Amino acid sequence: MRTRHTPHALPAFPVYSSSFLSESELVLGGGGGASRSGIKNKLRLYNVGNERALELLDEFELEKGEDAPMSMAVHSNTSTIVCGVNSTIEKLEKDENENCRVFTAKDHKLGLLSAQGTLPPGDLDDYQKVTVLSPDGTLLAVAGAHDLSLLSYPSMTPVAEPVHTDKEIYDASFSGTTLVIATTLNLLVYALPLTKAPQSPSPTKAKGKGKAKKKKSPSQATLSLSRLDLLKTVELPNSIGGSTGATFRSARYHPTEDKVFYTAINTSPPRTRKSKATQRVAYICKWNAESWTVEKTRKASDKGLTCFDISKDGRFLGFGSSDLTIGLLDANTLAPLVTILKAHEFPPTTITFNPTSSLLVSGSADNSVRIVSVPQTTAGGSSWSILLLLLITLLVVFLALAAQKYINNGSLHW
Repeated sequence: MRTRHTPHALPAFPVYSSSFLSESELVLGGGGGASRSGIKNKLRLYNVGNERALELLDEFELEKGEDAPMSMAVHSNTSTIVCGVNSTIEKLEKDENENCRVFTAKDHKLGLLSAQGTLPPGDLDDYQKVTVLSPDGTLLAVAGAHDLSLLSYPSMTPVAEPVHTDKEIYDASFSGTTLVIATTLNLLVYALPLTKAPQSPSPTKAKGKGKAKKKKSPSQATLSLSRLDLLKTVELPNSIGGSTGATFRSARYHPTEDKVFYTAINTSPPRTRKSKATQRVAYICKWNAESWTVEKTRKASDKGLTCFDISKDGRFLGFGSSDLTIGLLDANTLAPLVTILKAHEFPPTTITFNPTSSLLVSGSADNSVRIVSVPQTTAGGSSWSILLLLLITLLVVFLALAAQKYINNGSLHW
């Protein structure tokens, strides 16, 4: 069965982040970045209709000189969106970067609720590349290149000292009791604090742009906070080149099974005399998150993966590759289910499932998104495969009965 998918051109809107607020409400973050390209940075709210149609509901234009929303997480129950958006260069130079923004999306209208700083001062190139909410929506992890802040949500108050890593941070993921930070060379498994910061009432929509409440940076209020307890450091698996330039690109806990964990790993094979060119072969691994051993491995692409996600029901894995491909895997077996070649003109920058796991959306800096209808599959294979198996079984039974009848009739003539 051919997978149905629809491309959508979004003129002058390079896409860098995405998430679904509901089954049909899609939020996209993008723009020209902090450069003087003339392309405005915006947050957009779309409705995904029948046959994967895309309708713009509202957009929020960021201040001139600010960066594009580079990472995103949504809290569906409160219709809020958390984004990483760097302030203007003038504010960065004054160490006034309000990189963590919270927006509301009620009644199909976007509005800014709050803005605060979480990144350490001094690095003008740093930005909020990781934005992740815990499964119950009470904790928020935001991270730049080497520093991660753990905040209570929606109060946005810190619940632990910021975590500093030697290696660059690429992703983070929550289970019910732990937080895993994926750096280039290892997974850092931390225990979540037993007590959380007091919750303030859910924020209300700000009136007009630029009137959101500003909060102090967590670094200004962490003197009495404790450090997160590091439970384990997990190295790259040797089976796929732990010492040959491999790096963790993304990491996700299974949404309903805390003992199941997934990673996307890009590798750079060593150069040889015969071939100086190297390929960044990509693998997806399924881990046992109790023993932290790899249970299954699947080669996903001959080039590096650029984005990765797991469906809300835990049945599917979606990925985008630098070879312009997007793909869909069975989360249990890692068997490939869908491959769409040349899904974009540029490598995909973001990929996300809707809450019902019926749609997969990828976005790219080529000013486009592609909406994919996820085929109705079951663990281990497609519904068509099962139907074919049933038909073959019925055919075998029919032939067996016919043969038996023939034998019985033949014996009567004797």
